[in-house]
Amino acid sequence: MSANSPEAATELTIALVKGGRTKIRYPAGLLGDDGTRIVVRAPWAGSGVRDFGFVRFEPGDVFTEYYWRDRWYAVKEVRAEDGSVKGWYCDITRPAVRTGAELVVEDLDLDLWRSADGGDVRRLDEDEFAASGLAEADPRAARAAVAALDELERLAREGGFARLLA
Repeated sequence: MSANSPEAATELTIALVKGGRTKIRYPAGLLGDDGTRIVVRAPWAGSGVRDFGFVRFEPGDVFTEYYWRDRWYAVKEVRAEDGSVKGWYCDITRPAVRTGAELVVEDLDLDLWRSADGGDVRRLDEDEFAASGLAEADPRAARAAVAALDELERLAREGGFARLLA
């Protein structure tokens, strides 16, 4: 099979790259790969609790993560240990690349949060994105990143991600 085609595997290693360096690597169970979209499930991979002020990611949380080979984002449904949905955390990324049992995703700094009830939709890290220098280094990628954030915000405000994640 080609390096970026769907392949049988029960577990993938997710490698989140930022600024040319691997930010985090973690194992995830493969739920599906249709050749365009890859879906995995993983427990919270961070160490301890990460409190953003509007949501806390903590041990016991489970993430169902949706990645695309043709889109500039990833959408992560976040559930608490009891199974209740906390919300959706979206990373703006270059299209995902899968090689065998590894999925590499390049984070482009922009993020979006949508709470479970839809009452809180917020764009995140726009200052980090502006400071990253991507607009100068790769203007096409910067435009694609901003367009992806705009698309996700529109979807989040129009009732969530049901159609996108179905």
